[in-house]
Amino acid sequence: LTRLLAEQAGAVISGEIDQHLFALATAELEGCDNVELILGDALKSKHTLKPELMDAVRRKMTDIGPDARFLLVANLPYNVATPIISNLLHETPMPAMMVVTIQKELADRLVAAPATKDYGALSVWVQTICRSETVRVLQPSVFWPRPNVQSAIVRIDTDPAKRAAIPDPKAFHETLRALFFHRRKFLRSVVISAMKERLDKANVDRVLQQLGFDSQARVEELSPTEISRLIEGLLLATVATAPVDRPVAEATDTNNEESGEADS
Repeated sequence: LTRLLAEQAGAVISGEIDQHLFALATAELEGCDNVELILGDALKSKHTLKPELMDAVRRKMTDIGPDARFLLVANLPYNVATPIISNLLHETPMPAMMVVTIQKELADRLVAAPATKDYGALSVWVQTICRSETVRVLQPSVFWPRPNVQSAIVRIDTDPAKRAAIPDPKAFHETLRALFFHRRKFLRSVVISAMKERLDKANVDRVLQQLGFDSQARVEELSPTEISRLIEGLLLATVATAPVDRPVAEATDTNNEESGEADS
């Protein structure tokens, strides 16, 4: 796969965590001058990609020029596929497209519709800024060693304009995950729990009413567009209700007995 990519791409960044496979890839790819192999985990932590990988991507894109596009083509290890896909949607640059082989269960979550068992925070996060489709389902028999699950090839086309429309993607994603923590509870209860450190119950009720949401609805029944609108309203409300730090005026005139805290 890496050799075929090298024949088509201006540059290929390939990450491999297994030392023996890394040595094999180094030998097999000898002569592919546009391939950079990086040994190590693609993730620094569950919520962070390994910086060396994205640094290499940015460096190669700069070398290629303004027409360079960042694409992810990979057979992702099933245990890290979710954080890799999710975290890449936070990155700059964000991949223009991802074509990945993943566990079919995860593929179903990426394209799931509201009110289905596979619909969740990941479904909403991906569908808010991407268009995804399952290209092909792969049976266990096509792999060695043979896994115990079905796999799928998925294509994910990202939309930079949609991500740019989200003022704070990190806050959006964190709020989204909090909303789905109790996906089957009534919406009002879920929002109060998710926003407990940032909004009181009265402000939660106000936001739900202003945006026209039924407090007895359930998060898992809302579309990605509806959830995005809800999160945007909640985050705007946190800004509007945030306490303002009042500056303390310095008492520079010792004869002025009223010198002290401004706007008291």
